[in-house]
Amino acid sequence: METFYQNMAEFLLVIGLLLLVIEVLVLGFSTFFLFFLGVGCIATGLIFFSGLLVENTTSALMSVAIISSLSSLLLWKPLKRMQNKVDTKAVTSDFIGHRFSLDQDLAQSGTVNHQYSGINWKISCDVPLKQGTQVEVIAVGVGKMTVRQV
Repeated sequence: METFYQNMAEFLLVIGLLLLVIEVLVLGFSTFFLFFLGVGCIATGLIFFSGLLVENTTSALMSVAIISSLSSLLLWKPLKRMQNKVDTKAVTSDFIGHRFSLDQDLAQSGTVNHQYSGINWKISCDVPLKQGTQVEVIAVGVGKMTVRQV
């Protein structure tokens, strides 16, 4: 315990960095609690290094609490906005561009099954297609391929 009190600034810096790593790498920045606590620990460690505060447990706890609270007040909305940004880029797949012949007739807005790569895919198209028609995959969803006539 004596080592902790003698090296409180270093201890806070290490704990702060560990909290940031856990928040980002393990939790995927899904919760901000550990992030703000980590920022508070790092800032307090730096303040202790600079000599602005006396290194004791009370100062450490108060400083971490105040800095964590202030950082959460200042950064909550920008971080939440960043987290809510959704990438609307279309998903690309190796299946797109794959060509094959239909095993059965495909009605407009209907689906037929097609076995490919060990999976039964539901095939759909905007226009009716006859059996034997050569088609190309233009979109892929979960268990579903959208095709067009080649």
